[in-house]
Amino acid sequence: MTEFFSTLFSEVALWFSDSALWVLFITGFLSATLLPGGSEAGLIATLSLDIYSPTWIIMVATIGNTLGGMTNYLIGLWIPNRTESEKHGHKAIGYLKKYGYWSLLFSWLPVIGDPLCLAAGWLRMNFWLSTLLVLIGKAVRYCVLTALFYGFF
Repeated sequence: MTEFFSTLFSEVALWFSDSALWVLFITGFLSATLLPGGSEAGLIATLSLDIYSPTWIIMVATIGNTLGGMTNYLIGLWIPNRTESEKHGHKAIGYLKKYGYWSLLFSWLPVIGDPLCLAAGWLRMNFWLSTLLVLIGKAVRYCVLTALFYGFF
């Protein structure tokens, strides 16, 4: 019986090691949508495998997380633009109106990050500029986390 579980565990571990980048991509994507979750654990787990280069890991996590954030942007496009009703709006709308596109660099922050992307779509901000700033913010976060993992700080 223990041999069965040992073999099963080995097979599961092998599958996850072969698909670790896909798991990281999916967790990065889902954690950037309005669904709850975090991609930091996936990043650390993938770095811990010591199979892939940190550059690849950062790129996969960044792309997945950025695509998730931009999914929120696209969802925001479906919401009718009612900018005149700001008193019922979320803080994210206030940040976007006050600081403009630069606030999208903070789309990686918990709680406010997902609504920032949603609000950017709601306010009909430029898609490509929004994507670029979201990508930069998320890439910097993953670079800092990777540097922390390797003890650079």
